Amino acid sequence: MPKFTDRFLAAFKPEPGRKDRIAFDSECKGLGVRATEAGTKTFLVQWTDPATKQKRREPLGVWGSITTEKAREAARVRLGEVAKGIDPRAVRLEKREAAIKAKAEAALTLEALVDDWARLHLSQKRPRYAAEAVRAIKYAFAKHLKRPAMRLTKAEAVAVLDDVMKAGSVAMAGRTLAYARACYAWAEKRGKVAGNPFEGIPIGAGVEARERVLTPEETGRVWKAAAAMGEPWGPLFRVLLLTLARRDEVAGMRWSELSPDLATWTIPGARMKRGQAHVVALPEAARDALRAVTRIKGQDLVFSTTGKTPVSGFTKAKATLDKAAKVKDWRLHDIRRTGVSALAGMGFNPVVADLLLAHKPATLSTVAQVYQRHDYAAERAAALKAWAEHVARCAAGKHEGAGNVADLAAHRVAARGAT
Repeated sequence: MPKFTDRFLAAFKPEPGRKDRIAFDSECKGLGVRATEAGTKTFLVQWTDPATKQKRREPLGVWGSITTEKAREAARVRLGEVAKGIDPRAVRLEKREAAIKAKAEAALTLEALVDDWARLHLSQKRPRYAAEAVRAIKYAFAKHLKRPAMRLTKAEAVAVLDDVMKAGSVAMAGRTLAYARACYAWAEKRGKVAGNPFEGIPIGAGVEARERVLTPEETGRVWKAAAAMGEPWGPLFRVLLLTLARRDEVAGMRWSELSPDLATWTIPGARMKRGQAHVVALPEAARDALRAVTRIKGQDLVFSTTGKTPVSGFTKAKATLDKAAKVKDWRLHDIRRTGVSALAGMGFNPVVADLLLAHKPATLSTVAQVYQRHDYAAERAAALKAWAEHVARCAAGKHEGAGNVADLAAHRVAARGAT
């Protein structure tokens, strides 16, 4: 058994025909060196496992990168650990696994997690929901996006959501919580994260349902202001008002979704909130608004300034509409509530109103919703026609609230006949 010196190690090599050769140091028991035919000489430490009585070895480093004295020092430390009942090899493996885990955790930032969720899960959802979910999480948690998703604590999540609520966006805080909780629940099921920091946080606290309904006078002023606006916003706002559809549904309208005579508009399920196709019977005033749109050859989008994407810039356009109509504190979504409220006053069936909005009819029982397959197409067409006539009267200052009781009675008779 030789004493390791630089001279010995320089000359040490495998015997002819062998791939490697091992020798042990006479000065430090358990310290060995392995020489390969490639010329590499690696220090190692060898010991006997107390439990299995088997020989165990662990590399210490390559000669040249560490000295013989450093190798002896490392070997003595390892053998000292063995004497204390510590398995150096097991410790090394645990450290390696911990390092791999830490690297994986660092790589899976909150931003990367949200992007994975969007690509692997939200791609099956409605595009509008997917885009809003990703936007809401990234906006609220902008300061946490580059941090490991695993490290986000419940306290930090609550603090961010509290800041959103303090800024006056209570409803947005509730929606962001729902999106983030769904994202982490998806990741937890796939073993990407160990827990969900959003689980157990109350959702929707403080969210108030909107009750804003435009008065007949306001409805009339909005209609007249929209009629005075040019393309694309004037026709868009008129169609939005007359169909009671959602803003993005109208903004994404395509010529291919319209019948040749513009009598019907079939919105594909991919663009609907519930994922089901929705057919709208367009009243004549809505058709007139569409006829006012300049159709560009080769362009399918009805309302677009680029021809490639739906029209954008609603905030500025609505501000212009508000100024012309002199109507304050309202949202475009309030048109839907205004319309169904007016139809209820005319005596239309609530089921028809729900179907106009593409909602599940609230008045049908769960069993009825399963078996009820009547689409109320004629009733919905009659309701939108009545609503369009109501809007026209509001614009002319002859709405029911102004004393036109005869027209209201006529609509109630028509509603009973339709339903």
